[in-house]
Amino acid sequence: MSREQDIKNAVEVLRQGGVILYPTDTVWGIGCDATNAEAVKRVYDIKQRDDSKALICLVDSDARLQRYVRNVPDVAWQLIDSLQDSGCKPTTLILDGAVNLAPNLIADDGSIALRITQEPFSKELCYRFQKALVSTSANISGKPAAQNYCDIAPELLESVDYVCWSRRQEHKPHQPSSIIRLRPDGEVVIIRE
Repeated sequence: MSREQDIKNAVEVLRQGGVILYPTDTVWGIGCDATNAEAVKRVYDIKQRDDSKALICLVDSDARLQRYVRNVPDVAWQLIDSLQDSGCKPTTLILDGAVNLAPNLIADDGSIALRITQEPFSKELCYRFQKALVSTSANISGKPAAQNYCDIAPELLESVDYVCWSRRQEHKPHQPSSIIRLRPDGEVVIIRE
């Protein structure tokens, strides 16, 4: 199957409120429409994860990021630019003032974890979908994240509506993203290196 057809199939499932498994700029992810509360609930159920633990969302561009955060602080743009320029591993930012997302995706303090993906497949998927995409590691909560397709547990493969074909043959190490919390007062807190 071509990458283009794979993305087209995934987008169709996402638009119908479905849940997918897909390769990202880090580990394999469980994804859904980040604006659809029912789909987000299904992701929590599939992962057997407490919904008080926030999920990460992927976007394809600066413009898309701005759609989901009321006021992106200047320090966030500086961080994004410096991390991309330095070739650091993918970094997720936790930002305050989340808007236009499913309520059960937003943390109690009103924040959201967002990452702009540079990896070709997930970037194209986000671009074609035209919305933020939930991107939580493809594993049952507490178990190791699936670095490659072959690491995904059979029960996860059976519990989603679509499993992407792209990058299934890969067998190389992948790590979860770094996570940085930007506080309203400008303080930068490293949550996960």
